Amino acid sequence: MTNNDILRRMRYALNLDNAGVIRLFILGGHSLSQEDLDLLLKKDDEPGFVDCPDVLLSAFLDGLIKSRRGAQDTAPETAETLNNNLILRKIRIALELKDSDMIRILDAGGMEISKSELSALFRKHGHRNFVYCRDQLLRKFLSGLAKISREELS
Repeated sequence: MTNNDILRRMRYALNLDNAGVIRLFILGGHSLSQEDLDLLLKKDDEPGFVDCPDVLLSAFLDGLIKSRRGAQDTAPETAETLNNNLILRKIRIALELKDSDMIRILDAGGMEISKSELSALFRKHGHRNFVYCRDQLLRKFLSGLAKISREELS
């Protein structure tokens, strides 16, 4: 999954307008113009498509955490490169999701997962039970999140 795709899916799942997305980028420490956001939201095959770097997606997710949970005294977890595990962790923190919530969202997205399989995704890299989060799992999670959040808004 590309960072642009994750950004588009999160925007849809959380029912955010452009102003809301820009506000989250600002909270995450990066200012972004409306024109820049439009370029990031384009699909890969559209003219004018601009690849969303890890720094920008991380700023968006950090802004989401700050908007939902408030600013923390400790510095947010930063990484030079984002991976699916870190993206999933940041979404989980921002939305204050428990294991049961995560399993319910994945089920809504069409993927069954056990609690132990889920916890392996959040282990520290290098732990013997650590498992990389694959694109399919992240895609199913974002799909399930969109379904559940859209149902709750209705």
